Amino acid sequence: MHPSGEERSNLATVLSVEHLRKKIGKKWIIDDVTFDVKSGEIFGFLGPNGAGKTTTIRMLVDLIKPTEGKVQICGYDVNRDPERALAFVGSIVENPEVYPYLTGWENLQHFARMQSGIDEQRIQEVVDIVRLDQRIHDKVKTYSLGMRQRLGIAQALLGRPKLLILDEPTNGLDPKGIKELRAFIRRLAEEGMAVFVSSHLLSEIQLLCDRVAIISRGRVLAVGGVNELVSGNANYVIWQLSPRPRGTEILVAHGAKIVDDPHTVLDDSIAAGLNENSVVTQFIGDSISNIVPILVNAGVEVRDVHKINPTLEQLFLEMTEGESIE
Repeated sequence: MHPSGEERSNLATVLSVEHLRKKIGKKWIIDDVTFDVKSGEIFGFLGPNGAGKTTTIRMLVDLIKPTEGKVQICGYDVNRDPERALAFVGSIVENPEVYPYLTGWENLQHFARMQSGIDEQRIQEVVDIVRLDQRIHDKVKTYSLGMRQRLGIAQALLGRPKLLILDEPTNGLDPKGIKELRAFIRRLAEEGMAVFVSSHLLSEIQLLCDRVAIISRGRVLAVGGVNELVSGNANYVIWQLSPRPRGTEILVAHGAKIVDDPHTVLDDSIAAGLNENSVVTQFIGDSISNIVPILVNAGVEVRDVHKINPTLEQLFLEMTEGESIE
């Protein structure tokens, strides 16, 4: 269950990023990135490859220093007090680093020795959380990519973090692995963890996240709830009308704006279902229920009416004027 706006406002801020900027040479790679992440929410960081996602993440975990701006984790400044701030973080930036010739359990023991207060009981707990109990004593070289990803997350969870940072977590996973990872991340959030997920895959962010920041060329274009961002933009209506020309005339007379090339505004899967009776309009002032009887009384058969919300993909393309993203 995704938290509502009111529920979210009552949650603790785990990660706060304010006016983050990074200059390399004379070029601003990251330019004024601001957002926050609350406990119990999955926050998506969405943008094409090269948009600045990984550079931003490296600043979040103190791998590189920002030129300007501030990152706080659980109230601690990452630049001024990195040890205390990063004690609350578990992260997988790029690929999880594991030793293939050790078992999963031996890998976790190795990483547990680097942190204080992690005993065998905690190792077993994270193994159970990521559901690797059946294979944890097998060598990692025998693991599938999805299992290695889960072992990496188990490693990130050892220190009981308040914030989990995942950079492109579904890269290379098959559809079953992606679905399992999605359910697993949702479970962590329901237990109160803040999860920050970067991705260039719009469909994944839309299915997984409560809120999203859309980044392009080092700038954040929008931050908001996935549903808010989508519903705040143009909705489209697909009408199946016979005869189509007469139906189109009536729609235009009642203020409808006809979409001349529906393939530019609809997902390919939806656009593929259009036929010779289809008319696509932007959502109109008069309600659909008022216009249907007018069409029928004019002798137009209304075979179907279907309202479509735009996807994050369309929103992104509008914001970036067509910049490439998968």
